[in-house]
Amino acid sequence: MPTSPYEFLDLVVIGAGPGGLAGAVTAADLGKRCVLLDGGHSTGGQYYRHPAPGLGAARPDRLHHGWSVYTGLAERLAEHERAGRVEFRGGHHVWALERTDEGFTVHATRGPDAGDRVAVRARAVLLATGAYERQLPFPGWTLPGVVTAGGAQAMLKSGLVLPGQRIVVAGSGPLLLAAASSLVTAGARVPAVVEATGYLAYARRPHVVAAVPAKLVEGAGHGTALLRHRVRPRLRSAVVEAHGTDRVTGVTVARLDADWRPKPGTERRIDCDAIAVGHGLLPQIDLATELGADTLAGPDGAVALAVDAGMRTSVPGLWSAGETNGVGGADLAIAEGELAAHDLAGAEPKRSLRRRRARLRAFADLMAAAHRPGPGWTGWLRPDTDVCRCEEVPVAKVREAVEELGAGDPRTVKLLTRAGMGWCQGRMCGPAVACLSAGSGSAASESGAGVGAAGPDRRPFGCPVPLSQLAAGEPDA
Repeated sequence: MPTSPYEFLDLVVIGAGPGGLAGAVTAADLGKRCVLLDGGHSTGGQYYRHPAPGLGAARPDRLHHGWSVYTGLAERLAEHERAGRVEFRGGHHVWALERTDEGFTVHATRGPDAGDRVAVRARAVLLATGAYERQLPFPGWTLPGVVTAGGAQAMLKSGLVLPGQRIVVAGSGPLLLAAASSLVTAGARVPAVVEATGYLAYARRPHVVAAVPAKLVEGAGHGTALLRHRVRPRLRSAVVEAHGTDRVTGVTVARLDADWRPKPGTERRIDCDAIAVGHGLLPQIDLATELGADTLAGPDGAVALAVDAGMRTSVPGLWSAGETNGVGGADLAIAEGELAAHDLAGAEPKRSLRRRRARLRAFADLMAAAHRPGPGWTGWLRPDTDVCRCEEVPVAKVREAVEELGAGDPRTVKLLTRAGMGWCQGRMCGPAVACLSAGSGSAASESGAGVGAAGPDRRPFGCPVPLSQLAAGEPDA
């Protein structure tokens, strides 16, 4: 479905993960013509990331939960592509949304050359850009062999490789169990799954858990895989230091109190050659916040887009589905993608779809509250621990900016220390800088504020863009 530079589509969907795929094919079912954009060269997003064809993976389904759901969506997309109702464009990194009188111009880059700038025009946009991992630094976290929990899964799913042979999985949240289960099934040794919280919060709201039995089955599957390989989670514990010179050789694990402060005398060393660590996910919403979209803070402090029952944001013509509305997994993203497509098409969805979304969103909120980081995590930092990896800014510099130079927010800390100015634009260090910026004695610090999605400042670019493309004339679609 090639488009001319001045042809307006009904819809541009940004993100080809579960929510974007569901939104695109449902919109096409309802008669809308749309383009589906994604930075990856295949559909599926981070959740349904799969090996490149050249690797010859015979059973990609064994690396995923719910693979048949993805294949069903992919088949529907292929049918609509053949009919000319949808066009998937991979390798398109969207860097800005521009409001126009008619709707939106979506600006993307597909390479380093001036001619690689792309603009797509449409009456409406569905944002399904997913999330990125929340990282809390610790001494040694910059050593080779330390990867994110999602990164370890990505290496396995897309490259069929492991980050090491003896891997400690650490952090907080349900992604840990999924990552550990995948790693041991693929042949890695996992000497410990180190979870900073417990699971008691789920038991306190049994009706929410019982309303989503598929989540119980999924969790039981991960737990069974770990027990089969004799892996038992260490609850209310954290990796407080990684050891090694040229590569990780081990970690120190300590018990935590209710506020995530390490308990003296509980330290224990575990030998390993890799660490997969993550503290949940943060919604990737910068394209929408640059347009002034309203946001709200979730139970774990993460900032997400505020949407109504039809997944409309506060920006006219802009809908949102999935993790951008608060992290909740693939099933919730699919439900919200379908709801958004019905709303923008002016069609009434089935009541069962709204009920399913409500149940899944309630479980997502419970999950976020159960794994909210506590304010005491800064107790495992040392003055020389790098907070911002890109610019190599240590804890001491951030605290100096706050305590001696009067910085009281992440932006001022960034101006004084360069923390957050690097390649990742604050995605890795943002939560930690925000927490440290609150000050050790402030109410914000004591309440745990800043551990969510304080995230990068509003800026006109959602990803790096070559200067040659900015200087070039109006691009073709």
